[in-house]
Amino acid sequence: MTTTSFTSMDVSTGDDWALIGAETAKNQGRVADRVLVMLESLSDVVDGFAVDQLTHCLQTATRAERAGADDELVVASLCHDIGKAVSVPNHPRIAAEILRPYVRSEVVAAILYHQDFQGRHYYHHFRMDPDLRDHHRDEPWYELAERFADEWDQTSFDPDFPTEPLAHFEPRVRAVFARPHTI
Repeated sequence: MTTTSFTSMDVSTGDDWALIGAETAKNQGRVADRVLVMLESLSDVVDGFAVDQLTHCLQTATRAERAGADDELVVASLCHDIGKAVSVPNHPRIAAEILRPYVRSEVVAAILYHQDFQGRHYYHHFRMDPDLRDHHRDEPWYELAERFADEWDQTSFDPDFPTEPLAHFEPRVRAVFARPHTI
């Protein structure tokens, strides 16, 4: 592997950045590798639910796939709670930021705000506003977020649901994370 020799970016050259760009592109596959590892780590996160968070994510993605969702939406459904590998309170933002360069903006928004939409099904237990989704009613991605939360996400805690394994989704994960749309 060839590397640059600068120790401060302000003395770097165009050739240095060309090399860095080429190495980054060559190693793009590690993004999918790391995402898959993070997803696998969710098998240790149960937090009182009937299934672990990996199973929940797999069920959500399985439902999205069976409903005919495209690859970006299926992968986003799989990764929607990936942030719980790091932090539960801000997991939607973590997931949305991981996905942002690789999926279209309405999918990022649906993942970023999925908690507001899912809250319709349980926020009342915490004396929180179950209608937080209404704040987003005029957004172009509202119906997508609503479908995601109501049909796929909030229904995916069933230990008996016939769920596809992570290996089933791996080719889609690799395809989606192979090429960023944005940097």
